[in-house]
Amino acid sequence: MKKTIIYIVLAIALVALVAIRLKSNKETMDSRVYHYNKEQAINVQAISLKLESVNNSKSYAGTFEPNKETKISADIQGKINSVLADVGSVVRKGESLVQLDNALLKFQLQAIEIQIEGLEADVKRYAVLANADAIQGVQLEKAGLGLRSAKVQKATLIEQISKTSIKAPFNGIVTAKLTEEGAFAAPGIPLLQITDISILRFTVNVPESELYHFKQNEICSLTADVYPETVLSGKVIMTGSKANIGNSFPVHFSVINTADLKIKSGMFGKVNLTNTSEEKAIIIPASSIVGTNIQPQVYTIKEGKAILKNVTISDRFQNKAIVSEGLIENDVIIINGFINLFDGANVNYK
Repeated sequence: MKKTIIYIVLAIALVALVAIRLKSNKETMDSRVYHYNKEQAINVQAISLKLESVNNSKSYAGTFEPNKETKISADIQGKINSVLADVGSVVRKGESLVQLDNALLKFQLQAIEIQIEGLEADVKRYAVLANADAIQGVQLEKAGLGLRSAKVQKATLIEQISKTSIKAPFNGIVTAKLTEEGAFAAPGIPLLQITDISILRFTVNVPESELYHFKQNEICSLTADVYPETVLSGKVIMTGSKANIGNSFPVHFSVINTADLKIKSGMFGKVNLTNTSEEKAIIIPASSIVGTNIQPQVYTIKEGKAILKNVTISDRFQNKAIVSEGLIENDVIIINGFINLFDGANVNYK
């Protein structure tokens, strides 16, 4: 009985010792944890707003592409006798570039011309005899049909011979040579690539919120990155109707190249937009905006407290934003010191 009482007392003492130790540990941990005082004023940086002139410039990077580019091939098959242009050659529309072997076609043309001469003589002879009732009219009719058929064959051969000379479809530069003399040409097999860079197409990708800057047929200034001193004029010819993966839209410009064609296909460039409007608006640093893109917010200061306000952003440029609603002149907004800041917090600012 005495042993049982001793065991009970020891168990109670052990439990009490553990409880005291746990309480001591909790007090130690609590003393080490930082407890933020929400009543303590937070040091921030702030500015007073004024109406400013909206005179911002924007630039969008893009790529120059050829206005026209094609790979030419033969309409008929045949051995290539000569290639009359090389990479870098400047060619004019209608200029012969590749000549196919047409000797056999010319022999066939000579044969059909001889046949036509004979048929024409037959038609004249049968016409005299038919008028004298010496032969039936059907013979004259057959000779006439044969003559017409031979003339169609002649026209077909002349067209085939013309197609053995492959010509440039437009003015341009040969940018790829895909065959050599002695090779065999066939329909659909590319022989040369012709590129026209006298007129270029410049393409930029624009976020949907800034697409309104570009209007059909509007003229904008462009520059190539390697020739920043050369300013080109670009006319908006198309704005995309479908967004790409980055949720931006392609905008295409038609650009007349320099006289010496120094802007090449594949070069990078920029389209530069300048807003010369004298309108004034509230302009704030982009770094002062909190919240989301859907609902941007800023902290204003009123009577020593931070007040979170919803704003409407009408445009952004560089590191600034134009506010159309939510702020007025002389409002004070916080631009730095957002750590631990909350709506209604006491603040000290300068």
